[in-house]
Amino acid sequence: MDQLPSLSALRAFEASARHLSMTLAANELHVTPGAISLQIRDLESSLGVRLFERRPRSLALTTDGAEYFATMRTAFRLMREATAALAMRSKDTVLTLTCTAGFATHWLVPRLRRFEEAHPDIDLRISASHRMMDFHRDGIDIAIRHGLGGYEGLASERLLDDEYVPVCTPEMAAALSSSPAVDALANLTLIHDVYRRDWELWLQAAGATCVDAMRGPVFTDGMGAYHAMKAGLGIALMRRSFVEQELADGTLVAPFPIGLASAFAYHLVYPPGALERPAIATLRAWLFSEVSRTTPPA
Repeated sequence: MDQLPSLSALRAFEASARHLSMTLAANELHVTPGAISLQIRDLESSLGVRLFERRPRSLALTTDGAEYFATMRTAFRLMREATAALAMRSKDTVLTLTCTAGFATHWLVPRLRRFEEAHPDIDLRISASHRMMDFHRDGIDIAIRHGLGGYEGLASERLLDDEYVPVCTPEMAAALSSSPAVDALANLTLIHDVYRRDWELWLQAAGATCVDAMRGPVFTDGMGAYHAMKAGLGIALMRRSFVEQELADGTLVAPFPIGLASAFAYHLVYPPGALERPAIATLRAWLFSEVSRTTPPA
């Protein structure tokens, strides 16, 4: 017999033989039991053999049917495995990374063009959120989290250190002397995010004694403080890595380059075994290479 039976008939036979029930096979294949019965009768007719013993309340394979099923079961298993492997290879090029909106806006997005040019085969999707996401439930492949590190059940690598430096517009910096002392901050508006103790810690580290660390407007997050500073409202403490390019091209100025180090840092976090996926290993290597391009703090 040169021509193979139809695939739908073979699927009907394989499912019926596996379940020993045409009703269960029909449920699995989303057709009626009558359609399954008709496909199997057509298959038996084309093969010239009986595949099933039809009994009032049961179904049994004939000797020919059992031998045929053994072969068909292997063939369908191989097809399922080949399909799953192909789907996995396709999925491996799609990665979802989660990080905070601030990290995405200030650090990641300005660098993404380099990643896309170097790895056009990887479809990187960014989920910017302050919510702690679950890798499995939320379909996350890799995360960048801000904290002390050490996330239970996950691999964690310190990616980017946190250092705060006062930043303002060039116009505001021009109003200061060429070598301003930190006490000159007493004449500027201090911009805070909700964690307003940062200014107090920075001023203590800088030795400023005449500046009220608590005065100035407070914004609910770092993005609000950043945009207020960019608008010329005052001077804000910003993570140096977030404004590195703007400091380099002169659109922002750090008139007091003293940095306030923090035990907190940005960590690369992923499930154990994730780096076995080539696309994730590639993304990890690229992130660390970008960090190495960062100018060391003054």
